[in-house]
Amino acid sequence: MIGWEDVYKVIVAVVPLYFALFLGYGSVRWWNIFTREQCDAINKLVCYFTLPLFAFEFTAHIDPFKMNFLFIGADTLSKLIIVAVIALWAKCSSKGNYQWSITSFSLCTLTNSLVVGIPMVKPMYGAIGVDLVVQASVVQAIIWLTLLLFVLEFRRTGIEGTITTIKPKASSVSNVMMISGGEESKDVEANNIVEYTSTRLPFFELMKRVWLKFIVNPNSYGCVIGISWAFISNRWNLELPSMVEGSISIMSKAGTGTAMFSMGIFMALQEKLISCGPSLTLFGLVLKFIAGPAAMAISAFVVGLRGDVLRIAIIQAAVPQSITSFIFAKEYGLHAEVLSTAVIFGMIVSLPILVAYYAILDFIH
Repeated sequence: MIGWEDVYKVIVAVVPLYFALFLGYGSVRWWNIFTREQCDAINKLVCYFTLPLFAFEFTAHIDPFKMNFLFIGADTLSKLIIVAVIALWAKCSSKGNYQWSITSFSLCTLTNSLVVGIPMVKPMYGAIGVDLVVQASVVQAIIWLTLLLFVLEFRRTGIEGTITTIKPKASSVSNVMMISGGEESKDVEANNIVEYTSTRLPFFELMKRVWLKFIVNPNSYGCVIGISWAFISNRWNLELPSMVEGSISIMSKAGTGTAMFSMGIFMALQEKLISCGPSLTLFGLVLKFIAGPAAMAISAFVVGLRGDVLRIAIIQAAVPQSITSFIFAKEYGLHAEVLSTAVIFGMIVSLPILVAYYAILDFIH
């Protein structure tokens, strides 16, 4: 049973994140240290350097031969259920669209397991809980965050590749005055009406551009290289050279802190502290703490999980929002205000929610 000492350990793990958030917020809102352009550069530093190296480091140090594939299967099935529900909503609802489908998937499925999940699960279920949460984090980084990155790149490339043409629809008499002798001349047309038409890139051309951008993004292959090394190192008992290990570690250790710092900067640039409003905040929390665990519970029963593994699967699905999902949302310009609010308030309310889940699931045998 989780006690006050365990609650204190969770608080100890979370407070440093809010300290980094506070520094980022204050550096812009109160101390005016960074300009808006510099803030964008900080987010790019996090997105393209610290997070890929962080992802590589923790995936490279697991033992893939000891993973619980039934647990991974339940986790995968839960996400496929959510994808199916979101796709049905996007097709059948008048409010459904591609942009909100991406964000809803992030809110339902992507968790901050390493920072919040491990301190919470360890006192509840011990070493087996920690091991399963790490496994879920690795699969999330390799498959689901990579998939999120791909669809975000697809969306942005499609927008950038849209060709807008302007053609005159009707125009009146133009009055052009020319003054010679090196003086000023006045391209003046009155009551000119034009028609704007947009042409999308052909699908194969769009996919070509997406893949070219995707393969040069370190987030798309950092985890893949990491898990590949994990297979090799555990198969033949190899270790990374100390210089390589140190070079990766020095940047990866800054990953979570700089991500929270970037989130604080983003909050400071908004007019309101909760820039997405209370309704979207509640929407994000419902998706995170109810829809995600519900899908996991269904999947866990379907694949046959029982006992503590079943309980751990449901609880890790209720862990707060992934910080990486915010960094990607900020970089690609899609509902970053919703994701930042989900991360911040999710970590605040997660402790009582996860304890409640723990107490309820204790009755499941």
